[in-house]
Amino acid sequence: MNITQEKINDLNAVVKIKIAPEDYTEKVDKSIKEQAKKANLPGFRKGMVPMAHIKKMYGRSILVEEINNLLSETLNKYLTDNKVEILGQPLPVMDDTKEFKWDNTDEFEFDYELGLAPAIDVNITSKDKFTEYNIKADEETLASRIKNIRRSYGKMTNPEVSADDDVLYAELKQLSPDGSVFEDGITSTGSIRLDQITDKEIGKSLIGLKKDDVVELDIPKAFDKNEVVIAKLLNISEEDAAALNSKFTVTIKNVNRLEESDLNQEFFDKLFGEGIVTDEAGFTTKITEEVEGMFQQDADRKLQNDIYTQLIESVRIELPDEFLRKWLKATNEKLTVKELTEGYDDFAKNLKWTLIENKLIQDNNIEIKYEDVFATAKQRIDAQFRMYSPAPMPEDQLAQYTATFLKEKDNATRIFDEVKALKVFEYIRSVATLDQQDIPYNKFIALK
Repeated sequence: MNITQEKINDLNAVVKIKIAPEDYTEKVDKSIKEQAKKANLPGFRKGMVPMAHIKKMYGRSILVEEINNLLSETLNKYLTDNKVEILGQPLPVMDDTKEFKWDNTDEFEFDYELGLAPAIDVNITSKDKFTEYNIKADEETLASRIKNIRRSYGKMTNPEVSADDDVLYAELKQLSPDGSVFEDGITSTGSIRLDQITDKEIGKSLIGLKKDDVVELDIPKAFDKNEVVIAKLLNISEEDAAALNSKFTVTIKNVNRLEESDLNQEFFDKLFGEGIVTDEAGFTTKITEEVEGMFQQDADRKLQNDIYTQLIESVRIELPDEFLRKWLKATNEKLTVKELTEGYDDFAKNLKWTLIENKLIQDNNIEIKYEDVFATAKQRIDAQFRMYSPAPMPEDQLAQYTATFLKEKDNATRIFDEVKALKVFEYIRSVATLDQQDIPYNKFIALK
């Protein structure tokens, strides 16, 4: 066996692997013997098929399989032993001039293209400056959150006339272009949430309605063609909802209203525990803390994005672009030329960031432990539950949810990558200069 590397430039190389009969004969013979022991062919007792017969029937396919296994093992060992850092995977070089007999006497030679990882230098110092925002709850955002929480613990009523934020339980029938009910068209009975109506004029037209009132409604326009909302309302697929371009007749069956809970001690105790909050001022303070705690994640994402953007632009990284485009196409057969062209820049940026992350982790001995992964997953799950209720979930139950969540490989990988990114950002924050700036949430949104 002979393996050599021909370096084309700093970012590209070709590995040549030569395999002689003595490299593979023993492996092929062993596979043939194993096949003979397991073979169940007509005319022979199981396990008693002669090796010559197996070789005649399956020898070529066994040889091909063993050569492929040998190539994979040899190439991976070579890259590991020689610490060759590559991007993507090696790509076999197609050579129509090479013809093999595949008769156990061939001397094989295979070439593989390599995209080499570039050597980079990432040096974070106090001269690197970023703005860290402390987001404050503005009055409108705070009022909206308080309203949602009070409604979550409120009671359902059925007023005679509809108003803002009510829910209209109604029968809907699809109309033809001439305004008549479309025969065999879509019919559904569902709840129209007025707070989901995006068209202001349509929203106004649904206020003041009573039971048994009939109105005409342009569903796609009312919900700004939101296929998720429309599909749920009409009980159709999201694909059909996206293609929908019809008006509907709406017959009001009932008006539902979720009244806000009173600001009393019973309500406070349900939210925060007995006696923790005793008046409206304390309630507002608690909700403000909760809202601004949620905003902290937005602030962190903004800081992370600013760091990402600045380092991508400032750290000089060259990539083997031609090789990577070829590799992406080879590993994604359905990828079109247009998709590759339009998506390559984002792919290259993410790859550059991965290289920056790995370099910082390596140079600064940054560790990623399982307890960090578990803690982060638990925080994400806790935040999801708090979207529906500010009351905390019992710690043992939250831990159980987290353990189950991390058993899924995709979940574990995603959280690991998140922790990896967080560790890198924490390091950068500890070294760089951060300019603290208070900002209301409504002004912070404008920065994005």
